Amino acid sequence: MSALARDPEYGAVDIEITRMRRRHLRRVLTIEAKVYPRPWSTSLFLSELSQRTTRTYIVAKNEGEVVGYSGMMFTGREAHVTNIAVDPDFHGRKVGTRLLLYLVTEAIARGAEILSLEVRVTNSVAQNMYEKFGFAAVSVRKGYYIETNEDALVMVVDDARSTQYRLRLQKIREEVDQWR
Repeated sequence: MSALARDPEYGAVDIEITRMRRRHLRRVLTIEAKVYPRPWSTSLFLSELSQRTTRTYIVAKNEGEVVGYSGMMFTGREAHVTNIAVDPDFHGRKVGTRLLLYLVTEAIARGAEILSLEVRVTNSVAQNMYEKFGFAAVSVRKGYYIETNEDALVMVVDDARSTQYRLRLQKIREEVDQWR
C-alpha cells in the first residue's frame, strides 16, 4: 500500500505501509523513545511480532526510512490498537491516519466487530483522529500511564462491520487518496 501525501508546508511525502520486521526495530525504537515517556523494549516488540495469529504490526516508510508504526491485537470479535506512533518530523502528514486505516481495514477483514484503544486524556490530536474513525470514549482508566500517572480514555467502535462504518472508512480512504 502506498500513498503520496501533499501538504503545502511540507511538500509531497511518499508513504509505503508494510509489515513490521525485525530489521525495522532500530528505527521503531528511535521513534518510540521520541514520543513516549516509557518506551517499549526490543524484547517486548519481538514478543509481539512472534504472535502472528493474534497480532499485526506495520510500519510507514518514506524513502525507505521508517517514519511511523502501529500494532493491533485480535481477541475473538474484538481488535485492540496496541500502539501507534509517528516520528515528530512527520506529524501533520496523515501518516497516523494511513496506519490506522490499514489496521482497521485488516481488523474488519479478520471479522472484528468491535475496535478499541486507550489514549492519554491530554492527547487531543490523537483523540480527534480516533473520533474521525468513529471511536467514542466509553470510560476512563485512572492512572493508566504509570510513568506520568495520567488517565487514559478508553475509546471504542462497536459497529465495525456495519454498512455505516464501511461508508465512514470509504470517506477517510477518499480523503487520503486526495493527498496522492
